[in-house]
Amino acid sequence: MTTHDEPVSITPCPDGPLLVRGEIELRSADGTLIDPHRHTVALCRCGLSSIKPFCDGAHKTAGFRTEA
Repeated sequence: MTTHDEPVSITPCPDGPLLVRGEIELRSADGTLIDPHRHTVALCRCGLSSIKPFCDGAHKTAGFRTEA
């Protein structure tokens, strides 16, 4: 949940992660709160990261591609 009036933004990186900026509440599939540790986070969308839900750059070596 945001605590400031600052809007949260989500920017898809071409062939890469989703960059999320702003104060967010991030939860796992079972509802456990995940501390993002920072104001801007990169979330994996290739599914290969070893630190999910965060991006570790695995998309680069895997050749992950996005349509847009």
